[in-house]
Amino acid sequence: MKLFDVYPVNDITIEKALGAHLWDDKGTQYLDMYGGHAVISIGHGHPHYISRIEAQLHKIGFYSNSIHIPVQKQLAAKLGEVSRKEDYQLFLVNSGAEANENAMKLASFHTGRSKIIAFSKGFHGRTSLAVAATDNPAIVADVNKTENIIFLPYNDAEELKQFFQQHGQTVAGVIIEAMQGVGGIIEAEENFLSLTRDLCNTYGSLLIADEVQCGYGRTGKFFGTDHAGIDADIYSMAKGMGNGFPVGGILIAPHIHAKHSMLGTTFGGNHLACAAALAVLEVIQQENLIENAASTGDYLIQQLKEVEEIEGVRGRGLMIGFDLPERIKDLRKTLLSEKKIFTGEAKPNVVRLLPALNFSTEQADYFIEALKSSILSITQKQQA
Repeated sequence: MKLFDVYPVNDITIEKALGAHLWDDKGTQYLDMYGGHAVISIGHGHPHYISRIEAQLHKIGFYSNSIHIPVQKQLAAKLGEVSRKEDYQLFLVNSGAEANENAMKLASFHTGRSKIIAFSKGFHGRTSLAVAATDNPAIVADVNKTENIIFLPYNDAEELKQFFQQHGQTVAGVIIEAMQGVGGIIEAEENFLSLTRDLCNTYGSLLIADEVQCGYGRTGKFFGTDHAGIDADIYSMAKGMGNGFPVGGILIAPHIHAKHSMLGTTFGGNHLACAAALAVLEVIQQENLIENAASTGDYLIQQLKEVEEIEGVRGRGLMIGFDLPERIKDLRKTLLSEKKIFTGEAKPNVVRLLPALNFSTEQADYFIEALKSSILSITQKQQA
């Protein structure tokens, strides 16, 4: 049997990882500036993370949600403490797409309505409703298409107000990324987020903050929407939540009430996933990683802005993007092949930087020098 060929892959086999570094099967070391799509939050191979998962595995790895699972309650308590959402409720799943599926489903259950507002260039996952709310027709199959998802322009206050004025009584929820990742590191304006919150309040709709990529401390606050000083009704989470272990969840405001069987999952909230997620929060808290993401991110952004050859440097914390002019469009390839540095991309020409939250200023300096050297290498080849 062969693998279903849906991933364009680099010809690299990674065999070991520690901190911000990776090693391939030939022993070559790489700097990880991407964290496998913003998944690695506390660094590869963190000893506390390994120890928590290993200890749990020696006890029990899995049983279903038909029994008491104390580590779920420990995770909920720590998550409430670190996120400052102690009065919210936690429903655990396995991925960001599943988190968003359940968030939108719950909004419909709660309001008795069917319409969800999503935004241009938004990405919310690849499962049925999540992909329907994703602004990329290439990955939306006919079976996923639905009239219940309404796309509006991101950061367009007038369009949003007009839609609510005309159709507000049909809107179950609004799903929004405070910072679009796949969309190109584009930030929602704070006034736009505040307006969205106000309109949801006025029309009885739920605000769903998709924090799968921009949450968990990545932008220098626990949630990306925290920068706007608003509270969402539902927060979706995954990626950095498990530092590589498959885990996701939604935080649910106290005014939304649960009923038995309205949501469910086989694997969500299993013992191992909760142990991994609990370890992540403990490290984030003990090592002040949210503060580090803010300060190191500010430093890296300022250093990038001094590199004249790149354009549109933007972001918050350690969620950073910049644009590549045509003349250096192959910069990512050069960084990987010559400097052994992994970075991410957003089409058509955006470089995304999403390192672990314990990324250091020394590592930032190393990256900046490698970036400048790579640009010089490209320029010299073009002039040869």
